[in-house]
Amino acid sequence: MDARPREPLRRYFAGIAEYTFHTQLGVADIQVIDYITDLLTRFIRSDVVFKIRNLTGLPLTEVAAMLIEAEERIGDARREVHRHVGDFTLFWTGVYPEALHRLRDESRKDHLLEYREQGKRSYRIASAIKTDEQQTNAPGELLGRMSEQFDLLAYGLGEVRRQWEHRGDNNLPQPIILN
Repeated sequence: MDARPREPLRRYFAGIAEYTFHTQLGVADIQVIDYITDLLTRFIRSDVVFKIRNLTGLPLTEVAAMLIEAEERIGDARREVHRHVGDFTLFWTGVYPEALHRLRDESRKDHLLEYREQGKRSYRIASAIKTDEQQTNAPGELLGRMSEQFDLLAYGLGEVRRQWEHRGDNNLPQPIILN
């Protein structure tokens, strides 16, 4: 997707995220707010929500399968899968918590997982993995803060959703939940 069509949407999410996190919740961490804005902008596309793929190229739609895939990878690739698990669980827990009953249905591998705890754990793991290009651990420090503040961030994402719904912005894309 070209960055130009996404830019107005990114600015929209940035405004709501800044208002919600900074003004309502008192979170003044610009890096975290920017990360949340990017997460919302990226997760508009279902191919990004389900971007982790198995060896045959099929998208992984369950956290349990993503975690198995993470253990098969090393270095940057392992970090990216754990970061994505953190993003995935934060998004669903915060923005669309009503979808969790389907995502964690008894017929799915995720039925025994607690998304909040797994999100915190995955961000923490990702924060500890040094990347090949990384001179400092600044990205790792950010992911560590995401782990520590997971519950507040999930609550804030729910408030972001309430803001866009309150504003009557019902034309925003809705997520696709796979059976």
